[in-house]
Amino acid sequence: MGAMSARTLENNAPHRAGFACFVGRPNAGKSTLTNALVGQKVAITSNRPQTTRHTVRGIVHREDAQLILVDTPGLHKPRTLLGERLNDVVRTTWAEVDVIGFCLPADQKLGPGDKFIIKELAGIKKTPKIAIITKTDLVNSKTLREQLLAVSRLGEELGFQWAEIIPVSAVKGDQVDLLADLIAPLLPESPPLYPEGDLTDEPEMVMVAELIREAALEGVRDELPHSIAVVVEEMLPREDRPADRPLLDIHANVYIERPSQKGIIIGPQGKRLKEVGTKSRKHIEALLGTPVFLDLHVKVAKDWQRDPKQLRKLGF
Repeated sequence: MGAMSARTLENNAPHRAGFACFVGRPNAGKSTLTNALVGQKVAITSNRPQTTRHTVRGIVHREDAQLILVDTPGLHKPRTLLGERLNDVVRTTWAEVDVIGFCLPADQKLGPGDKFIIKELAGIKKTPKIAIITKTDLVNSKTLREQLLAVSRLGEELGFQWAEIIPVSAVKGDQVDLLADLIAPLLPESPPLYPEGDLTDEPEMVMVAELIREAALEGVRDELPHSIAVVVEEMLPREDRPADRPLLDIHANVYIERPSQKGIIIGPQGKRLKEVGTKSRKHIEALLGTPVFLDLHVKVAKDWQRDPKQLRKLGF
């Protein structure tokens, strides 16, 4: 299509806007893909399952469309109250979005976990579903072809048609724009739903809490994979600062489930906690665009994952 015809198309085509969510097994590359599409770090990436607890949304602004990415927690077989609550959130989100992108890593065989999710997807009749083969930079073309075929067949077996099947590499940026091109026409006609500058509509405190949680998990994933929650108690501009040198005071608590975990997080002579502070502060300053003083405390919230009252307090 020449530049001329593309332009006339744009002027006549209605603007579209809507919601899409990426689903897939933990580590299927969902958050990395969100970041690649939005072009800035918004969702929390981690090489450990279950780190995205909140619906973090990234917003892709285009001339012809606005795509709002809703990041749902992974669907899994629940073992705890928290697990059940996450699954309810997942199903409600799926029923409300305009497009669902199912992510499958190119370098891993279609497993029971993928089939479990695709089966659930088959039950959501109206929403168009795109199969996205991620991490294509890790495999050769033969493996990739087999993966594309496998996912296409599985759709057929479960009685639905993928709207599109597309291979991408978020890390290399391959086909990421094409993915946005394929999603856009599936969205409803609508003016933009968010102002141009917005990259995410998560309240800043929640995003700050997620960045701290990500840094806190960094070195201790094996010992405490899920037993860390972070609550930002307050964010206040420091008084008596000159206008050109603002400072934001952030007070946050890192909650763990048992007193024995305190030492793990704090580390010898408080070294681990200091690193968590330094690391998350850099990310927070980049996110908020202002210097930050971060005050972190570690607290014990006994068995919070199983206690509805604690879950509410910690924002689940």
